[in-house]
Amino acid sequence: MRLFTGIALPPEASAPVLALVDQLKPLAHIAWTKAEKLHITTRFIGEWPESRLEELKQALSTIQAPQPVDIRIHGLAWLPNPHRPLTVHAAVEATEPLKQLAADTDAVLLQLGLIPEPRAYRPHVTLGRIRRQDRDPIGPLQHAVEQTRFSVAPFRATSFHLYLSANGTYTKLSDYPL
Repeated sequence: MRLFTGIALPPEASAPVLALVDQLKPLAHIAWTKAEKLHITTRFIGEWPESRLEELKQALSTIQAPQPVDIRIHGLAWLPNPHRPLTVHAAVEATEPLKQLAADTDAVLLQLGLIPEPRAYRPHVTLGRIRRQDRDPIGPLQHAVEQTRFSVAPFRATSFHLYLSANGTYTKLSDYPL
């Protein structure tokens, strides 16, 4: 099972993100993110044995966030960087509560034997992915990403989720209150 934890975007946040994707789509033929896949990853888990799924769900339920997490989406960028773009994304402000949720998730997963993510947490909403087979030029998209000033009205996340990624779809397996 391929798993990750994340925060779903509410309709009031996903609507402007989807409108932006619609504006950017004509600029490059890349794999654009569908509405049902919009989220902010808090921790990519990767392959996880189905036989240990309940153990993982129980461990995640022990995360005690002190409050709901305010989310601010603003700006566009590339991962890993503009010189070697693999994904275009809307940046999410790494507030202390959001970073703490990611760190607490790492700590719980460490107890289950997963090594913490070595890179600094960079929350974002993936808008599109450039696959290796994509050979079309992305220059117009790169220019638009540089020029576009994008933001979404802040929203409050009151839960995070355990997701299954399978066959190109994401399925929420569990919800955890914040």
